[in-house]
Amino acid sequence: MFEQAFKNIDDVLRQEAGCTTELDYTEQTSWLLFLKYLDGLEQDKATEAELQRKKYTHILDNPYRWNTWAAPKAKDGKIDHNIALVGDDLRDFVNQKLFPYLHGFTAKATGPNTIEYKIGQIFGEIKNKITSGYNLREIIDHIDALRFRSQTEKHELSHLYEAKIKNMGNAGRNGGEYYTPRPLIRAIVQVVKPKIGETIYDGAVGSAGFLCESFDFLSKGNLTTKDLTTLQTRTFVGKEKKSLAYVIAIMNMILHGIEAPNIIHTNTLTENLADIQEKDRFDIVLANPPFGSGERREVQQNFPIRTSETAFLFLQHFIKMLKAGGRGGVVIKNTFLSNSDNASVSLRKLLLESCNLHSVLDCPGGTFQGAGVKTVVLFFEKGAPTRKIWFYQLDPGRNLGKTNPLNDNDLKEFVTLQKTFADSPKSWSVDAKTIDPTTFDLSVKNPNGGDEVTHRSPEEIIDQIASLDAESAKVLQTIRGLL
Repeated sequence: MFEQAFKNIDDVLRQEAGCTTELDYTEQTSWLLFLKYLDGLEQDKATEAELQRKKYTHILDNPYRWNTWAAPKAKDGKIDHNIALVGDDLRDFVNQKLFPYLHGFTAKATGPNTIEYKIGQIFGEIKNKITSGYNLREIIDHIDALRFRSQTEKHELSHLYEAKIKNMGNAGRNGGEYYTPRPLIRAIVQVVKPKIGETIYDGAVGSAGFLCESFDFLSKGNLTTKDLTTLQTRTFVGKEKKSLAYVIAIMNMILHGIEAPNIIHTNTLTENLADIQEKDRFDIVLANPPFGSGERREVQQNFPIRTSETAFLFLQHFIKMLKAGGRGGVVIKNTFLSNSDNASVSLRKLLLESCNLHSVLDCPGGTFQGAGVKTVVLFFEKGAPTRKIWFYQLDPGRNLGKTNPLNDNDLKEFVTLQKTFADSPKSWSVDAKTIDPTTFDLSVKNPNGGDEVTHRSPEEIIDQIASLDAESAKVLQTIRGLL
């Protein structure tokens, strides 16, 4: 039922001129899903208060509650279309009254960690792109049919929402920034092994994949009420610069079971590293920061190693944000291991001298859909210099792509071998003493090798192209003779 509802919603959104990509479909579905979720949350809290003979004060005033403006119900429990808004009336109410009212919660909230603040932030960052009130009514009807009150329903919806995020990433453009393959995230979480009571931080949170998978990892087993409260309120912190990703991150965490996600809408890199104090630090950092040379000079001034490469600035930030003894799992492009520019060399030196870089996972091309760069994952502990680095060269035995994405089985051997830093045809260790102290080059060179790849000469390649062209010409000539 849920899957069909999502397909129906996308079909309606395709009729909207303002919704042209998977990014738009996910954004518009997200704000409506959020309001439907909020209505269920308020109903649950009102019932709970009633059972305790207490009075519950609703977050939203009556005219702005889902069951008033979006889905007023008749006696049979179905939407009463005699009084439900539709057409221009519905569109105008949403644009002129609902969104301004909800945006106003930012000023009313008692703090940034409250659900009220999240409401204000979400509806200050996005806008309704559904211009037809009739299309909006049809989408609302589909969303109202969804139920995510039970854990089973939330689990199914979270999987469908993850699928939407994945499709958004595969669609290209900047959608790929928000999606890190979940099998890779799960493997990183298994290696870092977070524990309840530890704080987990992602300063480039995207769609919050790392935080959601960490929550799922920590939620297994029999947890006490205290453990559950710790997971809900004192474990996860994320920061995100882009508006759409911020909204998606909040919705994704809500669907995974976190009621008021502590996601902060900010440009992480504008924080001066010199201002970070012990109280600001975390036990664990898990992240896939964006790559590219996009940061202005005034932002670069916040870092001791100045560079326009965004990922290198983030890596400095993550090292600084870790407590002594804290653990990190960070994705970065593989050229970081060998680039000879001053910033790369200085950053490798910083990492090796201030942290124990104990493991490096080398990912094959195609791990990230639509990304033209290869990546590695750095696993490190802060507070002691690197003594030995264990490398693992991931080779799934096939070309990765949209129809052949990375899966959990591809990473099973890596997770197993990493526990003991075992050598294998795909893994080996390097003593830090053997690393060049002038370049700190960490290039991935597997000494266990496998077959050496022999590249053909340009002449051989041209000869083969000419041969294939000749074959094609013969086939075409034969087809013409048959016509």
